[in-house]
Amino acid sequence: MALDILNGPLALGLWGVLVALSLSVLAQDLRSKNMPLVPMMKLVWVLTTLFSGPLGLAIYYYAGRAQNGADSIWKRGFRSVCHCYSGCGTGEIIGVMVLIGILAIKNNLLVATGTFVLAYVVGFATTILPLMQEGVGFRDAFMDAFLSDSATIAAMEIAAISTDLYLGAGATLTDVRFWSSLIISLNVGLIVAYPFNVMLVQFGVKKKMSSPHEGHH
Repeated sequence: MALDILNGPLALGLWGVLVALSLSVLAQDLRSKNMPLVPMMKLVWVLTTLFSGPLGLAIYYYAGRAQNGADSIWKRGFRSVCHCYSGCGTGEIIGVMVLIGILAIKNNLLVATGTFVLAYVVGFATTILPLMQEGVGFRDAFMDAFLSDSATIAAMEIAAISTDLYLGAGATLTDVRFWSSLIISLNVGLIVAYPFNVMLVQFGVKKKMSSPHEGHH
């Protein structure tokens, strides 16, 4: 039954509609009510909603809007994990599409390693580049990203890549199951990594997840 759903174009089409509607609602809210959010966090919410549809939109409404009530560690944890998710998810999608979809590599170890490395690179970039734009040197920015993001990326990508390789085994770029498995794996990674981010925020490892009321993260 589960395999039938993964192979069904109807379910994938319905997901596409839900994602499009979610992005439309997000864009309207960002434009009309939350323009003060910094561009990086706007991009984070767009990518999170693109990858996770209604789930990403729900997280934004819970943790990312200036209209929210009192902030909490749970909300900061969601902002933290989504910041990482936007970069790692992009890296995972590129890695899976290139290694499996285009190069047709069948070796799971090579696919997992290549995707993992690419997710790390893109994930680190989402932390390093904004810090360097603020005047932080590359070495300090890299160490900040290494200390704050390594555990999150590892948890997220181990869960996501293993899920994708299990569900999408043998699927090619033209198969519905390829895309269905990728969608599910991304969301599994997001959910698994969330508790790690709550702990990182709690222990002060991630210090820049301030309230959206402030207009920046």
